Amino acid sequence: MITTKKTFQLLAGLALALPLAAAAANPILDGYQAEIKGTFSAAAGEKLYKTVGPTQLSCASCHTASPKGVGKHEKTNKPIDPLAPSANPKRFTDAAQVEKWFKRNCNDALGRACTTQEKGDFMTYVLSVK
Repeated sequence: MITTKKTFQLLAGLALALPLAAAAANPILDGYQAEIKGTFSAAAGEKLYKTVGPTQLSCASCHTASPKGVGKHEKTNKPIDPLAPSANPKRFTDAAQVEKWFKRNCNDALGRACTTQEKGDFMTYVLSVK
């Protein structure tokens, strides 16, 4: 017989596991995870998103303070669809596109390539934005 206390503990455990399961369901993120020994951090990804690099740009410069917002390219003023999959389900579904944009945008904003750890942290953050 399951008691109320056991039911509560089971539900609490499931609630804690759901965000991890949602993040782990992305095959691109899973690929990055296979390349590192540690774990990814949404907090580190959010920090990276807001980091202003030597070019005086950050991810937020074009993608807005919230990855759920419609952005605008800093130089061309072209609209940019929301970055968060919760607002744009097409994001982070094509590995070649993800790598293309990481390569371009890390160089543009940070003046260098992003590490696998940074890519995983970034994706973990953006995938967590609801």
